[in-house]
Amino acid sequence: MKIVRFAHDGAEHWGFLEDDRVRALPNGPFGEVEPSPDSLPLDAVRLLAPVKPGKLVCVGLNYVLHARESGLALPDEPMLFMCSPQAIIGPGEAIILDSHEQRVEFEAELAIVIGKRARNVSAAEAASVVLGYTCANDVSNRDLQLKDKQFTRAKSFDTYKPIGPFIETDLNPESQTIRLLQNGVVRQDSTTADMIFPTSFIIEFVSSIMTLEPGDVIITGTPSGVGPMKSGDRIEIEISGIGKLENPVQ
Repeated sequence: MKIVRFAHDGAEHWGFLEDDRVRALPNGPFGEVEPSPDSLPLDAVRLLAPVKPGKLVCVGLNYVLHARESGLALPDEPMLFMCSPQAIIGPGEAIILDSHEQRVEFEAELAIVIGKRARNVSAAEAASVVLGYTCANDVSNRDLQLKDKQFTRAKSFDTYKPIGPFIETDLNPESQTIRLLQNGVVRQDSTTADMIFPTSFIIEFVSSIMTLEPGDVIITGTPSGVGPMKSGDRIEIEISGIGKLENPVQ
């Protein structure tokens, strides 16, 4: 199932895609799912960020080739940091650069959307607390990241976390291609099999530290090939089994 959030007639709704139509989920996707009998053409609605999380948990340095291109040793355990959920935007919305002089980079990532309250969940049970997966762009101001020696400010500007276009509930997250195109040119081209820590272990690790709630999002690191963006660019992130997230840069 492809779960969406969408705007129609001045209101926001949950729904899911059926070919080129959207069927509403009046009670949302958490718990018992009860679809509406009515549907709308996809081109009659505006897709929003597919979830509004209470927490946005991020994993750094989680792809082997990205670690190598950065000249860094592979970590012994996931490197976690938090970003502001207010940074999240949806498909088609503009990434607004905080600076035209500083280096702001794209990072294609697979995002996990939590579906059930989770605390101390084992890797073997991790799939049971996942609602689904979506595409994410972990936009980062590298100059501020180096200056601050930590990531919160550099990655938490409003619009710096595009996600979408929808949540795919039926996906094997460990064997998907992940690509990023900048103005039609491929910049990142990898597979989630290059992850140092798979999604199941990430959920185990994070849930051993903090309780995860329905709707929380974990972004899982970026592959090699990160690079700078400029105003006027169009960034596309494609993950097999999910789809394409597109955002202009301003």
